[in-house]
Amino acid sequence: MEQRALTHWVALRNAPVGLDEAVGFVSHEGAGGIAVFVGAVRVENEGRAVATLEYSAYAQMAVKEMGRIASELAAEIPGVRVSALHRLGLLRVGDIAIVCAASAPHRHEAFVACRAIIDRIKSRVPIWKRETGPDGAAWVGWVDARCDDHGHAHHDHEHH
Repeated sequence: MEQRALTHWVALRNAPVGLDEAVGFVSHEGAGGIAVFVGAVRVENEGRAVATLEYSAYAQMAVKEMGRIASELAAEIPGVRVSALHRLGLLRVGDIAIVCAASAPHRHEAFVACRAIIDRIKSRVPIWKRETGPDGAAWVGWVDARCDDHGHAHHDHEHH
């Protein structure tokens, strides 16, 4: 799924995402600065070994929110153009999960927009990742609302 407009291109796909396509979209004659962020699967997360990450999303809502974020940036930073291409499915260590690119007349605005789009995507877009390593699989950043900070259940059907 994707959303394209003059100022932005956002997409979720089950295929590899490329740096050239993200940068190509934001490049134009008025772009004096282009900033890029590439998010890749790393071998370790919070002290645990990682073999694979599996990304899943509520795709329709995720693309809509990514488009909303990109539109916000276009309104906030004059002359900015952004792209954010996020991969879904099973990824291995070293695979690219997301490419974000931003252009603006000057480098400062390009850096600000690039940083903002990845930060806002991470905090607002319904994309989830399941990490697999030697100790098994776990959803990253997911907390069961039925448990307190110490993992103690607040429901009656806990097994003893």
